Amino acid sequence: MGRVLHTLPEGEPVWGVTSLDNLLYVLRVKTSEQIEVYDMDDSYRLQRSLTVPRLRTIDDMTACAYNSCAYISDPSNECIHRVGLPHGANVTNWPVNDKPARLSVTDTHSVLVTCDEVGKIKEFSTDGKLLRQIQLPQDVTAPWHTAQLSNGQFIMCHGLLGDRVHRVCLIGSDGHVVKSYGGQSSWFSRSQQMNVPCHLAVDMNGFVFVVDLNNYRVLLLSPELTYVRDVVSRDHSNGNHEDCS
Repeated sequence: MGRVLHTLPEGEPVWGVTSLDNLLYVLRVKTSEQIEVYDMDDSYRLQRSLTVPRLRTIDDMTACAYNSCAYISDPSNECIHRVGLPHGANVTNWPVNDKPARLSVTDTHSVLVTCDEVGKIKEFSTDGKLLRQIQLPQDVTAPWHTAQLSNGQFIMCHGLLGDRVHRVCLIGSDGHVVKSYGGQSSWFSRSQQMNVPCHLAVDMNGFVFVVDLNNYRVLLLSPELTYVRDVVSRDHSNGNHEDCS
């Protein structure tokens, strides 16, 4: 089951978080240009802050160890900011030409951008070159977050408050749904029903961790997209959440 490793000092709500080389990078304010840097080897002591010029709003942040950088999605500017780590050097940005939502990094070190309003996955190189884009089916409404598997397929979660269907889907390289987990949204559910599955991660064995936002839990799915267990439940989270970044 999940457990608290450390509680950060009180302050503004956390809107984005990622880690690299024992440093924790935290975006505290949705409209701030500052990234807080904490040392995970020294009781999470605040070391410094990095500045990202012209960062207007934050939807997600992720890090790439290969390119030693962080990527931040900025839907207001319809762009991705690239920040060199660990010291914030070489801050650049590139246009997405759609509002970007959640981000992930592939095994080939490219950046996957989920564009929820237009139902697309866009893949960029680390310097912002558009490598490809995939149009999703119409029944994949409000896609939140996408991760690529080693076989080239994708795992995606989708569904907004008020939508009928909230699912985690296996998406083929052509954009079609191969299989899915979930269905009609439900509160307080411990079965297939989720309520805004908004973020996910895939481990090296293909198991999928899903943030089920409005049910205050993280659930674990098998590589075949069958339910395994709740990793973090409402009791462990104390019913508190600010965002699902």
